[in-house]
Amino acid sequence: MKTLTIIAILLAIAAALIYFLRQRAASNSPGEPEFSDEEYERHYEAKQAALERILGRMHGFVGHAIIPFHLGGAVDMYYFPNGIPGTGLATMELIQPDGSGPKPNRVGTYELVAFTKHDKPPAEDESPDHPFHKIERRICGIFTATGFYSYDAVLNPGETCEVPGGEGEPNRCLILDEYAPDGHSFDIDGNEHCLLLLLEVFRSEMEYAMEHGSAVVLEKLKDEGHYPYSDLDREPVY
Repeated sequence: MKTLTIIAILLAIAAALIYFLRQRAASNSPGEPEFSDEEYERHYEAKQAALERILGRMHGFVGHAIIPFHLGGAVDMYYFPNGIPGTGLATMELIQPDGSGPKPNRVGTYELVAFTKHDKPPAEDESPDHPFHKIERRICGIFTATGFYSYDAVLNPGETCEVPGGEGEPNRCLILDEYAPDGHSFDIDGNEHCLLLLLEVFRSEMEYAMEHGSAVVLEKLKDEGHYPYSDLDREPVY
């Protein structure tokens, strides 16, 4: 078992190195901008302020990935427990200081956001069986898969999407939406971007959205008090 574990770790490291080398080669192409630490820091602070205007004050704890996203690992997780009831979860690694990032949708480049009705527990409560930690890990997987995919495909609000589940688990069914409550757009340093909500839904709801349009399903979820949450401890609305 230890040997298999070590082999799995080595394979993961090798895959991350290959991804890194490819990304570095791509970044050396003519005209590719390079950013200083100061530029990244200023952009991070501006992005945090933009997120907090919409999601409320950010939690001081960050869920850092063991292997960074830009090396082929998972996204870092940022938590927003001071907005709507429950906890907002967001990425902060997709949009670069020059505004580039995922293939722009009809709003622009974007960061990802999702919500759970569960409150983030104290830092000392790290039990993997806690309801918050279970959905946080699931959303992290969804964010990571979607984040990588976003550089190859245009993802617009109103579309549906499936991402792979964990080993032995079914695929995750999503409806995408622009998250702009009360008309508050996601502006970083005066430049408009998008907060792309990844709303996990039941397969029957996703299929209904594919046939009748996402707006119908989203409106029903709002009427039932389920929007914008990805918790599936409820009955399907379709």
